[in-house]
Amino acid sequence: MTYKYFGAPDRATAARVPTALGPGGLGLDAGELGSLGRLGDLMETSGSPTGHLSTKIKPETMSAMVLTGIQGVPLHQVPPLELIVLHPDYAVVQLPHNVVEPLRKADETELGAAAFIWSTVPDRRGPRDAFVIYSMLHEWQDFANRLHDAGHQLYCLVWP
Repeated sequence: MTYKYFGAPDRATAARVPTALGPGGLGLDAGELGSLGRLGDLMETSGSPTGHLSTKIKPETMSAMVLTGIQGVPLHQVPPLELIVLHPDYAVVQLPHNVVEPLRKADETELGAAAFIWSTVPDRRGPRDAFVIYSMLHEWQDFANRLHDAGHQLYCLVWP
């Protein structure tokens, strides 16, 4: 599975992103997004051609990292994602406000603590993974802040 996180001003706009991309466009990289005209505008967050984040990290995992690591929410209380579109070839989900806001407002200590907590998961390798997770959380935070400044919400396009 591949996960492309992007911003959109509302659910209706987010729902149109996969249709506008078409079946061959789901794998576009950041450099290609800026040349898409109207679609580039849908996915653009800051005037740069990097208006999305593509990753192998599930949106459920991202939500859990933020809420358990930054907010101290027990894993079993992490809320579900909000399904926007379910199609045989893809899905679009929205990350809840109660996940995005703590991420946006987290300070260095909170990001470091969340990274350390998630680096201790059994399949992780310790401090090296903690640093990678910390860097990733910083990237997520910057992205979430750019989306917020643009008046957008955070969505994720999921496809095989």
